[in-house]
Amino acid sequence: MSFSEYKNIYFLGIGGIGMSALARYFKSLGKNVSGYDKTMTSLTDELLQEGIKIHFEDDITLIEKTIVEGENSDTLIVYTPAIPTAHKEYNYFLSKGFLVKKRSEVLGMITKNAYTIAVAGTHGKTTTSSMIAHILKASGKNCLAFLGGITKNYNSNLLLPSQNDEKIYVVVEADEYDRSFLFLSPTISVITSMDADHLDIYGNEGYMIESYRLFAQKLVADGKLIYKEGLPLGDLPLNKSDYGVDGKSTYAAFNITIKNHKYHFDWRNSSGFIGDIYSEMPGLHNVENAVAAIAVARALNISDHAIKSALSNYKGVKRRFDYRLVTPEVVYIDDYAHHPEELRACISSASELYPGKKILG
Repeated sequence: MSFSEYKNIYFLGIGGIGMSALARYFKSLGKNVSGYDKTMTSLTDELLQEGIKIHFEDDITLIEKTIVEGENSDTLIVYTPAIPTAHKEYNYFLSKGFLVKKRSEVLGMITKNAYTIAVAGTHGKTTTSSMIAHILKASGKNCLAFLGGITKNYNSNLLLPSQNDEKIYVVVEADEYDRSFLFLSPTISVITSMDADHLDIYGNEGYMIESYRLFAQKLVADGKLIYKEGLPLGDLPLNKSDYGVDGKSTYAAFNITIKNHKYHFDWRNSSGFIGDIYSEMPGLHNVENAVAAIAVARALNISDHAIKSALSNYKGVKRRFDYRLVTPEVVYIDDYAHHPEELRACISSASELYPGKKILG
């Protein structure tokens, strides 16, 4: 879909990590971007500094006059499912006949005819998608990425392609919330995990698993699924391969060691081997994420040297095992982990990297 007909893009819930990336994207296209959010945050502060108008009250009179007094066809309204159905501005736009779309629908429109790499999972998707995007960027691929966190290499949740006619690779974090990822049609899909989460939406784990299986089947005709070993996806009639860290999967890490609080490992599949890969990312779960990212990079014919180089200087995502203070006596780590599996991985990583130290949280 072309967005050329829209002069204005208005966001309801603009301060969310996914919404703010879309807002930045449309701003880069020269659109008049504005919006509402309930709370001021560091993200909304950054958007304001970038020239995006935001207000923090649900008040129709605060909507820009260019939108209210202009033609409805000039404006696209994008909203997050977190916006309540009783929201005044949301209902105003519906009643006045504006085109109102969920964030996930708009992301689906952007990626519809693109070479899309979509990363899904209850945990691991932000790190894996940002790893993939960084490898693509560092190796010279023309990459557009919508990420679910602030990548420390670029200090942003949006990576923009160069302004030329080269083929664009789009990396997106595929959100399982509200089955949003079913609006995507990826060329490559990565599924990192399928632990029970968002059961307020899904009702039960079985329905959530079925939704992931439906997402896996959204691949384009010649697409490929890369999924964590052991997930209930092996029976799907797709071009697919699994990955892991125990040496049994199609893509695997082995000879895993820790040196100076950093991970080193070898990577292999049936047709290739990369030795002594170095990563600053802590924990076996991040070695696993790197295995998936390497599998994607090799599918795009990125050289082994470029992959190793990119992973060695990948700095991670803010609030994902984010070092804030490191001294001989104290190591302070900020981590967003809230799902039990994420908490387990965070604590396990700290124990592996700093044996003998007392862990507090």
